This record gives sequence, structure tokens and C-alpha cells, in this order.
Amino acid sequence: MFTGIVEEIGTVRSVTDLGDSVRMTIAAPRVLEDARLGDSIAVNGVCLTVAERTADTFDADLMKITLDNSNLGALNTGSRVNLERALAAGERLGGHIMQGHVDGTAGLRSRTPSEHWDVLRFDLPADLSPYLVTRGSIALNGTSLTIAGLGEDWFEVSLIPTTLAETTHGDLEVGETVNLEVDVLGKYVERMLRHGVAPGVADGAGGGAVATGGPVPGTAGTAG
Repeated sequence: MFTGIVEEIGTVRSVTDLGDSVRMTIAAPRVLEDARLGDSIAVNGVCLTVAERTADTFDADLMKITLDNSNLGALNTGSRVNLERALAAGERLGGHIMQGHVDGTAGLRSRTPSEHWDVLRFDLPADLSPYLVTRGSIALNGTSLTIAGLGEDWFEVSLIPTTLAETTHGDLEVGETVNLEVDVLGKYVERMLRHGVAPGVADGAGGGAVATGGPVPGTAGTAG
């Protein structure tokens, strides 16, 4: 699990084509302070596994499904990426719960600068539209952000100077794409409603949860 609080901007050192996969080497001294082989690191919001490491770099293997469904396939030597270590138990949850499982990509439609922040408008994939709500959370390239505006085929985020300086969003240009992960809670709620399953309720005795199994009002008990 991750929280979308970017710890460091890393730099791609090399990209090696292995035919059906890619091995990527990323320079990132801070996130490697306590990293071990097999640990998870979010790279532009994609959960990757540390396969090899040196004092200031780590290698990760990217399968075809990762390359096809994220913007990592477009990275080259010198590309900058947002990095975050997996959440440690007992740490503050500064952003929102993220899995590092990208749902799709979104293109930057426009960028409107102001004196103290920038407003970025992105294309909204139609299949992900139901999961976005105004003032809700969205992960873009691994950064936990708040949806400031929402239309039928677009959404906006407002970025403060800290976000612009400490993530790759400060360099993002119109036409470029970002990895998008919607709030996982919304996906679970949508699935329960679609299958007519009401959320569990406390049983009052053992403190557990009991699923009602009945239809949610308004769903007519339909299953998709």
C-alpha cells in the first residue's frame, strides 16, 4: 500500500529491452535507504519490485501488461519519475490509500498558471468516470491529489508550489500522459451496488460484521 506522498524524484539510468519485458534501472538514493530485494517501490504510481540494487540505484522488471497500461513504457534514459516506498505500519497516512495498481492513463488537456498554483485539466476516460467525485481523491503519477473540478470528459486538480517543486507535475506539458489510479473504496462500493449486496453491519455482540445479503435500496436486487 502507498499514500501518494512522493518522497523523491528519481532518474531513469537505463532501459533494457528483454523481448517480452523490460528491465529498468532507476537512480534514487533516498528511497533506497532501507530498501531490500523484493521490496515494493511506486514508480509514477506503479508498484514495482526491487530486483537488484546498488548504493544509489535499483532495478525493476516491467511486464508487458505494465507497459501497455501505464506510461512507464514511454520512459527513456534521463526520464524523471515520482517515487514512494510502501507504507510502513504506524506511519502517518498523509494522502489516501493507494495500491499502485494503475487503472489507466489520462492526457493533460490544459495548464493554467496563477500566482501561487497551477490548475491542470486532464482527459477523463469514460470507463473511469463513475469513480471520480468533486473533492474526492485521485492518484496521478503516484501523487495523491484532490479533484478540484469535474466535467463529463475532463477533471481538474490544483497544484500548490510544494507539489510543483517536489514532483514531476511541475514539468508536465500539455499532451503528455499520467498514470491514473482511482480511489479503491469507490471500486468496492460500485461492485457491491452492482451485485445488490448491502454493506456489512456490526452484530453488536462479538463486534464482527454480518453481511445482510439483501438488495440495496434502489438496485432492485439486480446483478451485473
